[in-house]
Amino acid sequence: MDIRKILIGTDNSIHAEHAAGYGFNLARTLNAAVGLVHIMEPVVLPPTGTDTMMGLSTMGSPIDEIVTPELQQVQEDTHNRILKDTIAHFGQGLEISEFTNFGNTAEGIMQCAAEFGADLIVIGTHSRTGLERFFMGSVAENVIRDSAIPVLVVPMKDNKED
Repeated sequence: MDIRKILIGTDNSIHAEHAAGYGFNLARTLNAAVGLVHIMEPVVLPPTGTDTMMGLSTMGSPIDEIVTPELQQVQEDTHNRILKDTIAHFGQGLEISEFTNFGNTAEGIMQCAAEFGADLIVIGTHSRTGLERFFMGSVAENVIRDSAIPVLVVPMKDNKED
C-alpha cells in the first residue's frame, strides 16, 4: 500500500471538518501530498413568479439575470472561505493542491481524485438515515460505490443524548 496523494472532500459542515482532521493527520503520518476539494452544486432558483394569464413560470425574466450572478458570487466566496479556513486549520507544513468542481458532489470528488492522481479519498459522512437519506442522498455511499480507489469514510457521532 503506497499512499502518496490523499484527496480530502470538504463542505461547510462539522462532519467534513472532522474528516479533514483525519485526512490531514494521515497525510502527515504518510508524508503524502493533500488535494483539498470542495464541490459547488448549481444554484437552483425558484420561479420568480407566474404569468397569471397563461399559468406559466416567468423563469428567464430579467430579475433572474440580476440574482443569479450575485448568488454565484456568494457561492464562490463561501467556497474560497471553506478551502482557506480548512488549510489554515489543518494544513501547516503540507503540500496542498486545491480543487474546485461544479455539479454533482460525488462525481466531482471522483473527477478531482482522478485529476490529482489520488491514492485515497477521505470524506466525512452526515450519517443520514430514513427519509432524510432518501431525499438528500448519500455522497459517501455514491463515492464508495463508484470510486476506483480506496475511500476512507470518517463518521462522526452526534452529541445527542441517547
